[in-house]
Amino acid sequence: MKTLKRILLAALLLFLLITGASAIVVTQENEYSLVRQFGKIDHVIAQSGVSLKVPFVQTVDKLPKQVLLYDLSPSDVITGDKKTMICDSYILWSITDPLKFAQTLNCSIPNAESRLDAIVYNSTKNVISSTTQDEVISGRDGELSQAILNNIGSSLDQYGVQILAFEVKKLDLPSDNKSAVYERMISERDNIAATYTAEGKSEAQKIRNTTDQEVTVMLSDADKQAEILVAEGEAEYMRILSEAYNDESKQDFYSFVRSLDALKASMSGGNKTVILSPDSPIAQIFYGN
Repeated sequence: MKTLKRILLAALLLFLLITGASAIVVTQENEYSLVRQFGKIDHVIAQSGVSLKVPFVQTVDKLPKQVLLYDLSPSDVITGDKKTMICDSYILWSITDPLKFAQTLNCSIPNAESRLDAIVYNSTKNVISSTTQDEVISGRDGELSQAILNNIGSSLDQYGVQILAFEVKKLDLPSDNKSAVYERMISERDNIAATYTAEGKSEAQKIRNTTDQEVTVMLSDADKQAEILVAEGEAEYMRILSEAYNDESKQDFYSFVRSLDALKASMSGGNKTVILSPDSPIAQIFYGN
């Protein structure tokens, strides 16, 4: 009898322990706790800590509260000029409304990723289809990513999820036409460079022509001014000479100096001997006549 009581007591204690344990709900900081009653969600626990539920009647589902990464599969997209490109990207997302998430996606992360994949792909296709291939290649990933996020807009609100970031890992050309596109782009850049070079040479020639014309005018003005100065100098020289010859006190001196200059000019070569007759005007000057 005592043994039976002990067994019953132990069974009761075990039942109480199991019941107590099943009534406790522990919610971590990085998760939501969804309490279900008879299959329907009764309430959501968003704050971390310990709470209670009705044992054996209520059950608990867990959903992640942290930021999640989803790597999309590389996919083909068509540009506005009907060129094919391969887009490889990923998103960062999170659950913002666990109740909507549970009601629309059945608390399934794979279901959510499937919806995200379709929505992001459609938005990527819509944005790139309005852009030419050259603009996509030469553009910035940040601008493209922001345009895709803007295109997604609030379409994910119905699922209780939010995309925090969209990043393009690689936006490339198919291998079969990559070389042809690059060669065409190089040719276009070469044509643009040739145009700039030709315009630069034309502008340089205009500048040289203008400069040469200005230099010619300046040289002409300088020559004219020099001739004027020379003429003025000669006139001044003749004036001074005329004044000197008009002064009787200086006439003999200037006649002497000019005779010496004439004598000096007549001496050439290595022979420096000059023979003058007594009646020579120069000899007369040396004689003091």
